[in-house]
Amino acid sequence: MGDSMRVLAIIALLLTACSASSKPTADAGETVPLELAAANECANWPMLHPEWIFCDDFESTGPLVATGRYFEYGDNDGGFVLRDSVGVRLSRGMRARWQVGEVGAGGFKLAFGRNPITYMDKGIRRDADFREVYYRMYLKHQKGWLGSPAKLSRATVFNTADDWSQAMIAHLWSDAEERLLIDPASCVRDGVVVCEGYNDFGSLRWLGFLSGKSAIFSTRESGRWRCIEAHVRLNDKGEKNGVQEFWVDGQLEARRDSLDFVGAYDDYGINAIFFENYWNAGSPVVQERYFDNIVVSTSPIGCR
Repeated sequence: MGDSMRVLAIIALLLTACSASSKPTADAGETVPLELAAANECANWPMLHPEWIFCDDFESTGPLVATGRYFEYGDNDGGFVLRDSVGVRLSRGMRARWQVGEVGAGGFKLAFGRNPITYMDKGIRRDADFREVYYRMYLKHQKGWLGSPAKLSRATVFNTADDWSQAMIAHLWSDAEERLLIDPASCVRDGVVVCEGYNDFGSLRWLGFLSGKSAIFSTRESGRWRCIEAHVRLNDKGEKNGVQEFWVDGQLEARRDSLDFVGAYDDYGINAIFFENYWNAGSPVVQERYFDNIVVSTSPIGCR
């Protein structure tokens, strides 16, 4: 090798080393690779992010219910539980495990804002009305994952205390092509809630579902973290300007706007979000998925 070639080779090696040793940085809200995401982003969030309503990175100790985070938590007899080293960057996270044919693998329900269900003593900021929220979760399916579980999450407006009647639901479900979809629904007619009881599907007015683009439930996409952020905005009184949309890894997947979620109804704002592991047809095999770094906010969150 000549001297000039040796010089070029040395320069190339130095450039490679510098590139490998430097860490990309990002401004608040900018999407970064998930392997660089903060494992413990909730430690100082009230001071750093006053726009956040709620944050849970699962790093604090103690049973979920005892911490006061969720008004209802189903552990599926040990199937949906906190585990060390299953979260982002091998931090603590939630593990959901399905058995063969199992439909429900546990979940948790978060209450916030003004809420008619008074026994929800674990509610957050109960004197506030939220007509617009963003929420984000990190989700990973075990390597070799099979199938498309039906229900991941939903944001809703609880209207009554006695039977969980709802004014609207913004579903974040999955389709038959292993993609997430949005499926907004209203239960208000002429300013009055007509649903009676929880999930009164017969009384819902479906506003039109729309699938995303990424097959995040496919086997080829398994084994890596995905950042899923959803946005729900109720329509203004008498207007058709509601919104439901979601992003995967910072990329917009699906958006429905011009929605009439609640008509002229304004008794309550969005006051609950459910995080679910519900598979209508049941899992075809024993398999797991994992949750970490859940945030609910009044403004966009991003993947940090």
